[in-house]
Amino acid sequence: MRLSDETLIDIMTRFKKEMKNGLSRDFNPTATVKMLPTFVRSIPDGSEKGDFIALDLGGSSFRILRVQVNHEQNQNVHMESEIYDTPENIVHGSGSQLFDHVAECLGDFMEKKKIKDKKLPVGFTFSFPCRQSKIDEDYDANIVAVVNDTVGTMMTCGYDDQQCEVGLIIGTGTNACYMEELRHIDLVEGDEGRMCINTEWGAFGDDGSLEDIRTEFDREIDRGSLNPGKQLFEKMVSGMYLGELVRLILVKMAKEGLLFEGRITPELLTRGKFKTSDVSAIEKNKEGLHNAKEILTRLGVEPSDDDCISVQHVCTIVSFRSANLVAATLGAILNRLRDNKGTPRLRTTVGVDGSLYKTHPQYSRRFHKTLRRLVPDSDVRFLLSESGSGKGAAMVTAVAYRLAEQHRQIEETLAHFRLTKDMLLEVKKRMRAEMDMGLRKQTHEKAVVKMLPSFVRSTPDGTEHGDFLALDLGGTNFRVLLVKIRSGKKRTVEMHNKIYAIPIEIMQGTGEELFDHIVSCISDFLDYMGIKGPRMPLGFTFSFPCKQTSLDAGILITWTKGFKATDCVGHDVATLLRDAIKRREEFDLDVVAVVNDTVGTMMTCAYEEPTCEVGLIVGTGSNACYMEEMKNVEMLEGDEGRMCINMEWGAFGDNGCLDDIRTLYDRLVDEYSLNAGKQRFEKMISGMYLGEIVRNILIDFTKKGFLFRGQISEPLKTRGIFQTKYLSQIESDRLALLQVRAILQQLGLNSTCDDSILVKTVCGVVSKRAAQLCGAGMAAVVDKIRENRGLDHLSVTVGVDGTLYKLHPQ
Repeated sequence: MRLSDETLIDIMTRFKKEMKNGLSRDFNPTATVKMLPTFVRSIPDGSEKGDFIALDLGGSSFRILRVQVNHEQNQNVHMESEIYDTPENIVHGSGSQLFDHVAECLGDFMEKKKIKDKKLPVGFTFSFPCRQSKIDEDYDANIVAVVNDTVGTMMTCGYDDQQCEVGLIIGTGTNACYMEELRHIDLVEGDEGRMCINTEWGAFGDDGSLEDIRTEFDREIDRGSLNPGKQLFEKMVSGMYLGELVRLILVKMAKEGLLFEGRITPELLTRGKFKTSDVSAIEKNKEGLHNAKEILTRLGVEPSDDDCISVQHVCTIVSFRSANLVAATLGAILNRLRDNKGTPRLRTTVGVDGSLYKTHPQYSRRFHKTLRRLVPDSDVRFLLSESGSGKGAAMVTAVAYRLAEQHRQIEETLAHFRLTKDMLLEVKKRMRAEMDMGLRKQTHEKAVVKMLPSFVRSTPDGTEHGDFLALDLGGTNFRVLLVKIRSGKKRTVEMHNKIYAIPIEIMQGTGEELFDHIVSCISDFLDYMGIKGPRMPLGFTFSFPCKQTSLDAGILITWTKGFKATDCVGHDVATLLRDAIKRREEFDLDVVAVVNDTVGTMMTCAYEEPTCEVGLIVGTGSNACYMEEMKNVEMLEGDEGRMCINMEWGAFGDNGCLDDIRTLYDRLVDEYSLNAGKQRFEKMISGMYLGEIVRNILIDFTKKGFLFRGQISEPLKTRGIFQTKYLSQIESDRLALLQVRAILQQLGLNSTCDDSILVKTVCGVVSKRAAQLCGAGMAAVVDKIRENRGLDHLSVTVGVDGTLYKLHPQ
């Protein structure tokens, strides 16, 4: 019965394998450790409140409790309970008799407590496999939760310590439960979050996997039990059997003349005469030997002092083996929790109940010592369940109520972001109406979607050839490029570029300084490439709103993105560039085209794919362009051919036409932005704003107590801190939400598993709406092209750029 650490580690490995089998759909039917899902998805967070009834039915008597939880007064739990006996004839009678008796006692209890008229939720700790029956119609009882006693223990302790994620019972019987990742539980739908698993570990070894450590005494106990071949692990470790194991060993030793001078009495031969409480009494430090003498005398064997010492030794070995085996199986659960969390060191709390653990003098100390040796990388706190599993049933009920109410309120909030197909068709219709207004002469001035002509009249056809310079200005950095295009059989495009920074004092200085800086960077690039000499054609991508009067002239309407250079708004940017080149007197360039970045995107893609006639950018900002029939562009002369129209669609909704789908959070983001009331569509769909929408929702949910236990961290209060790249990372997280947790930790937020799931849900809802709105806008564009051409069916390619489109997983 003495097990080495090597053997215990081996048992730990075997149990870990059994757990895995129990969780798997394929192996569960034959697994001995059943790993039953309990549908308890969350431990208490301390905000539970309410009035509950708990029934604790698990033996010849049962308890009814009224549990009042009031979290305002320091997590105060007030309990009143009564114990009712179950008469022998009912224990062995029919099911309906049993439940009628329970219902009668429940009625009596509610009468006494004057709560018969309240419809209180009932939690039911039922320590057997069972099917629920309807409780008597005489009054209304709302059965919310059926709970195994091990789960009840975890939940009771979880109310006092939110780190508690394991429940353990070592008493008459033994069992454990723990919080498992949903993605590992094949028998339940869904893969996010956790669920408490009742291991039913008493049956470990029923398939023969513990035969090498079972002794002849274990086999004898099993043969004489009510359920031979079943619950073999429990029969080696639990209080129901330890006394009997000791008795069988004493009988064998007496038969071999090693004890009591070979005397064997009828009492010593009677099953159940030596109890586990006797084992506890004999193992006591001071009075143990005195107790041994009394107990053995009662069995009629007249023990000597040496006999008493030997019997004390046998008791120690039997209970020590039990503590060692339970430490090995619990060690396997702790290792699994640590692996699930991907952490090098596990910190957790185990809620414990059971007479053996609580009353046996040396048991818990030995058990803890062995566990520390077997799992040195876990820091475990053990918390005694003071009030049994009845309070646990009330806690499960309280948590279920809290989660249901929370879920309802969360869904109510997020429903505003969930757009139906009809709503999206309506957005498409409104976008189309705004496009028409922007194209018409008489409405163009007041249109919010500006539909600016770009003077780009055709997409590449593949015969383009030559060396071109390009300038790409759209933010705090800009690029100068040399592009060598070769046509013919093998079309090639060769590009060289260099990136230059624009210091903030130049962004916000005079226009002359800004364009002089740009030209000095061009000069540096020409030297770097060794091409300062011949006059080269230059294309200028200028990603700020411009009104173009021709392909090579664009009048700046307004600066955005932090630029404030003076004497530029209302001026032609091509002329400002030409003037700066003249001032430098080093080289000459032919400024051929001023291009918006969306148009640039369409042209890039059209060179690869001739059917590309639409450009879309979904990045920090958002915009689209497309090839429109000249006859529809009323601001320009001529109606032959086509022209690319830069929609500037970010301003869609600035006239209030999207107010019915904008949420409170969209309004908050708009209100605090640099350009309140402007670019409203862009603020619902682009990368610059999605993180900020999410942050506002998270703050609201935290204030309502749905997240982070109601604690808002300082960083979370900072505007702009929740970057849109976090949305992308959080939504691509397939690793048990570890990435979500890491990001929240950066923001000073200590998140539970439930918090991480909710944050991920919020990110998903916000980014899905963005994608859908963008899709509705694009639908309006391609539908217009189709109608323009009188087609039933249009095949078209959209050239796309932008970090949100490229990097967001969904």
